[in-house]
Amino acid sequence: MAAASQSTDERISALTAHTWSPQPAPAKWVHGVLEDAVQKNSFLASLRRRMFEQTGTRLLDWIDHFALPVNDVALAELNQVGYELDTAVPKVRAWKHSLGLFPRVRVHVGKSRQVFLKVEAVADFLAAQNLRNAAIQGADLANVRRARVAHENGIEVWALERHGSLAFEPALDKVVPLDAIAKHSEAFQQRRREFDDAADGFSFAGQLANAAIAELGRDRTCELFFAAERDYWQRRNRAGKIQRARQEKLGLGWANHDHHTYRSSRAQFTRLIAFLEKLGFQLRERFYAGREAGWGAQVIEHPVTGVTIFADVDMSPDEVSQDFSHEPLPPREELGTVGLWCELHGEAFLQAGMHHLECQFDFNATRDQLDAVEIMTMPPFTDLPYLRQAFTKGDIWPVNPQRVERLLAAKRITPEQAQQFLSNGAIGSHLEILQRDDGYKGFNQRGINEIISATDPRRA
Repeated sequence: MAAASQSTDERISALTAHTWSPQPAPAKWVHGVLEDAVQKNSFLASLRRRMFEQTGTRLLDWIDHFALPVNDVALAELNQVGYELDTAVPKVRAWKHSLGLFPRVRVHVGKSRQVFLKVEAVADFLAAQNLRNAAIQGADLANVRRARVAHENGIEVWALERHGSLAFEPALDKVVPLDAIAKHSEAFQQRRREFDDAADGFSFAGQLANAAIAELGRDRTCELFFAAERDYWQRRNRAGKIQRARQEKLGLGWANHDHHTYRSSRAQFTRLIAFLEKLGFQLRERFYAGREAGWGAQVIEHPVTGVTIFADVDMSPDEVSQDFSHEPLPPREELGTVGLWCELHGEAFLQAGMHHLECQFDFNATRDQLDAVEIMTMPPFTDLPYLRQAFTKGDIWPVNPQRVERLLAAKRITPEQAQQFLSNGAIGSHLEILQRDDGYKGFNQRGINEIISATDPRRA
């Protein structure tokens, strides 16, 4: 059928069709290699237990990659389960899986199987685990740093940190630009977020990014920027503070992040996407939850850092079939859930900070453990065999009276709603608890619409 003869609903269906599916065969392969390692290495077995009991996370979700000996029989099975050659790192024989979220695999010279754990900082991991004699390979703040933390029964366990690099090993002969890293990290951490015109805020952030890219490159700049974004969100989210502290007790940091969610006004959406593309992000699937929902989203992913963005915006059915990430959305008076949140709190990219950070967890364990410290979770909005999702109950933020007065004067909220926001504040940000199985890389469109509706400040 020619595009011109398709109805709006047909075009929307084609543009938002799910492109991801569970991948049980590679999942079984990964589980087999990991379970063999756990059974043979007591440090890894203990760490898996402590991760579950103290952080509500699964060892599986902390695996960066496996390195197997050249004659390892498991290598012969990779092609059969959908792994393909990974050419991102020159002179290294490696594999990746493009249809799901799975650890990469590489060959190494040696007889042991190696399991590499992803952490935010190797030094923090060693300190938390009381591993005083482990030697760190790679200079401070190098693109890749690692340390071997255990070796038993043919299984080596390594801790590895990345800063905008897909390399498997540290570049020991490369000078690390410590001064430039510190300067641009500080610039992002202290980024001005309050502007009379939000467009000026995006322009200012773009200038900071350009300066960092010129000295550090896009990938390292992206890593620094989102470290600052998580810090800003965490300072404004109680569940984030508590969960981060739990993970820091094991020296893990936020290396289990799954996606970062930004809410955007219609006026600023293309500027948000343009900034992300400046950092090297690539567009993935679109979301549209139906005519009654009134919002859409663009999923956008960074191929090197692994940062994934879910960018939300109020939208009509006709608009989702256009290139709404690059073609400006016209002004309109009606405010949906996303637009109202931005009017009350500011752009997620600016004053408000991210609407939520989502990390990978054991779904039931994390909910139970957070409940024990009085962090309640909302009912799950996805409960599928391969994907489970729930928000923590949102933090309530005070609302600037000037924002309420502007909305009331424009008749975009009722007097009763204005009084509610002034007296009680409005729902702000969340931590999202997610469990993925079988490497499922997608999202639940219907469930997301239900939770977006449930977090509308007018429903409080």
